[in-house]
Amino acid sequence: MRQERTGHAGASAVVFRYNRRMTIDARQDARQRLATPIQFVKGIGPQLAPLLERLGLRTASDLLFFFPRDYHDASRVLAIPELEEDQPASVCGVVEEIELRNTGTGRTLLGVLIRQDGEYLRAMWFNQPYMRERFRRGAHVLLSGTPRFHGRRWEMVHPRVEPLEGDRQVASGSILPLYSLTEGIKQPHLRRIVRSAVETYAVLLDEVFPIEYLGAHELMPIQTAVSEIHNPRDPATLEQARRRFIYQELLVLQLALALRKQQRTGLTRAPPLVADAKIDARIRRLFPFELTSAQNRAIQEITADLARSTPMNRLLQGDVGSGKTVVAEYAMLVAVAHGYQAALMAPTEILARQHAATLQRDLRESRVRIRVLTGSLTAVQRREVRDQLAAGEADLIVGTHALLQEDLDWSKLALVVIDEQHKFGVNQRAALRRSAPDPHYLVMTATPIPRTISMTLFGDLDLSTLREPPAGRAAVHTYLGAPAERARWWEFIRKKLSEGRQGYVIAPHVESSEDEAVASVQQAFEALANGELAEFRLDLMHGRLSAEEKESVMRDFQRGKTQVLVATSVVEVGIDVPNATLMTIEDADRFGLAQLHQMRGRVSRGVHPGFVCVFAELKTDQARERLDAFCKSNDGFELAEIDFRLRGPGSLFSLQQHGLPAFHIADLLRDADVLHEARQDAQALVGDGRLLAHPEFARLRQMAARRYGQALELADVG
Repeated sequence: MRQERTGHAGASAVVFRYNRRMTIDARQDARQRLATPIQFVKGIGPQLAPLLERLGLRTASDLLFFFPRDYHDASRVLAIPELEEDQPASVCGVVEEIELRNTGTGRTLLGVLIRQDGEYLRAMWFNQPYMRERFRRGAHVLLSGTPRFHGRRWEMVHPRVEPLEGDRQVASGSILPLYSLTEGIKQPHLRRIVRSAVETYAVLLDEVFPIEYLGAHELMPIQTAVSEIHNPRDPATLEQARRRFIYQELLVLQLALALRKQQRTGLTRAPPLVADAKIDARIRRLFPFELTSAQNRAIQEITADLARSTPMNRLLQGDVGSGKTVVAEYAMLVAVAHGYQAALMAPTEILARQHAATLQRDLRESRVRIRVLTGSLTAVQRREVRDQLAAGEADLIVGTHALLQEDLDWSKLALVVIDEQHKFGVNQRAALRRSAPDPHYLVMTATPIPRTISMTLFGDLDLSTLREPPAGRAAVHTYLGAPAERARWWEFIRKKLSEGRQGYVIAPHVESSEDEAVASVQQAFEALANGELAEFRLDLMHGRLSAEEKESVMRDFQRGKTQVLVATSVVEVGIDVPNATLMTIEDADRFGLAQLHQMRGRVSRGVHPGFVCVFAELKTDQARERLDAFCKSNDGFELAEIDFRLRGPGSLFSLQQHGLPAFHIADLLRDADVLHEARQDAQALVGDGRLLAHPEFARLRQMAARRYGQALELADVG
């Protein structure tokens, strides 16, 4: 392959031409050279190799794919007289003077004078004394920022600094790659090492895409892309190079997900469970209310899946209070109607017992046998439940992680329902499937999932969505409380409690921390019990209570014996007390929007309107924006997208938590459009058989199996 460049400064076009593919012998030799241990790569040696290994760099190939974390655009390097006010620019010069002084009240000012051919520029940093360590007199540096002319001299406030140390790449006005570092290695040194490796080894890389595929999808060839991503000619070619690797990374994941779905469809068989008119009527008679149109639509989608011999793999996501449990209950009763068992797994014992209580209430007039299996059962109780499962004497089993234990012997398990899916990893959600031959599989989440997240973590599942709340639910009013409004809020709480309502007070920590000024649950409980709510009955709930203690606390609250429950976010899910209509959330900025919305979902589950007030120290604009959005919207899907935009995917759903490797270069927020494209392309490649049948896609198959085979339990696709 060779590359020709055409175009002019600022707008280069790249024309790619290809020579024939490497021969088998040449490819094998190339692989061996790319696998060269890092110690033997030119310019490294035995002393530097251990430092690079800390960064995960163990071979020559690792250096090629050690992508920059950012770039310093030095393409507009100007002479000082050429600077223009408020126009971003970069300046190369020599450090002439360094002055760090106190300006009073603990504030500092660092001034660095830069000389360039007899001209001077002053760089300044306020309250960043640590920047002093980055300069020494006589050193060459590159400063990038927005200049202003002040006092007959050009100045830059808080410019970006790049030490040159003889790096000739800067003098040419390049876009400089910035790599993640470790102690003992500086940026210019690592930059030279990677640049040398690219010059030596990039030509050995073999393309993973067929030539026609590259052209059809406007993808830069791999050898060119590796060169451009480390040493970009200009912003346009850098963007092309980054897009190639972002697309490739997302495509490989989507291929793995599509293969997982295809394998489950083609290689597994589940019992067909048809919900005919008789079964449908018998189930609906158990519900003392009309189902919403959204619930009926979800039931139609689920029963269509259950009627097939292919195992259902469906994600049911719904907003808080949208009635997901009723839909899951319907599905489980379809399995029972055909003489099979169904299992419902929840992440906490509180939620598991809440589900069990709901099922027992709804099915009290039926002959359905319900059992509960949680970690708090005694050995005798656990053995009794296991024996009943094995003998077919239990129809519905509700439990926690205890259901994943290997010694369960299911008689006729046909349906697995997992609630709060995001709290379980990929391997956990598949564990029950291995407990019996190919049951159907339904997972639920009350945390609405941004579309780009659902296409990655749950891309192998079909999707049903509930957004419509059941009829009769009262409105919830949410307020952002100022410190001066606390007394007025507690007066309102006392009034509502006196009218017979109940409420929650949420604080983020169980114990106070000397390092963090946050309200602890215990402190809040004591302060309220001896202050604003002294005349009412309070109780305490947090994760450190035993299962028996939690159950006792919740029983008292549900029966109205307790009027106010002071708790951590342990009440986020699984608490259903219709009379609880009040909620106070302390240090609300400590919670994500989705978590706040989940907690708000605990109030107004009946006919009385709900009232929620959040208190927080709004130290950042983002914190205010998040809480303003929470107060203005009761739509969990809208809030999920806002949270995704403000906080990014890492803080909402961890890939590692779900058993998937982290991305090297892709970003689900920034690269949403590329993800949509990669998903469509992956489904087409798997759907029409090209991925498995055509030799030119063998490298992509191998990449998908190597990277995601274990996490997604892929059969051999190589």
